[in-house]
Amino acid sequence: MPTALKSMIAGLVSGIEPADDLGREHSRNVLSWLARTDDIFRRVKPLTPSPHLVSYFLLVDRSARSVLLCDHRLSGLWLPTGGHVEPGEHPLETVRREAVEELGVTAQLDPAFGDKPFFLTMTETVGPPAMRHVDVSLWFALAGRVGQPLHPDQREFAGVRWWTARELRQAGLDGFEPRMLRALDALGVGC
Repeated sequence: MPTALKSMIAGLVSGIEPADDLGREHSRNVLSWLARTDDIFRRVKPLTPSPHLVSYFLLVDRSARSVLLCDHRLSGLWLPTGGHVEPGEHPLETVRREAVEELGVTAQLDPAFGDKPFFLTMTETVGPPAMRHVDVSLWFALAGRVGQPLHPDQREFAGVRWWTARELRQAGLDGFEPRMLRALDALGVGC
């Protein structure tokens, strides 16, 4: 892997301000992982290598204090949209590609964060033990609006829905990306 790309990704990780002890732990672990490997992109589905790099993005309507989540068929969870970073791809290019592929929209960066990720997670995936792996996820924010036309990928998602921060807090974490509430706090759309 080109050293410049790996350094740029380490710079993105270092630029994310952890809000709590878990965020600091994830940041330390990801920077340590980046320092000891050049194998950061998924090469073989679903898990080789583990960990590997993912770009998540939240479509956010700040005036409605809402984010768009997708009912992901494979995981059985409500997740942000996004996907695996392809070998040699910049994580923001992954966001742009996945916005078109998964929602049928052109990525419009959220002005609060621009082209920088706002959140970082290092999470073991769900599923049968032989299929589990660790995703290192950079979370980006895209500007959106409740009611905008979307064309979700029906093969990947059972549905999509705008959720207010209040609804997500009342729903708890069962059935959702486990770091969702922390991500909302980092995004700045909490109640």
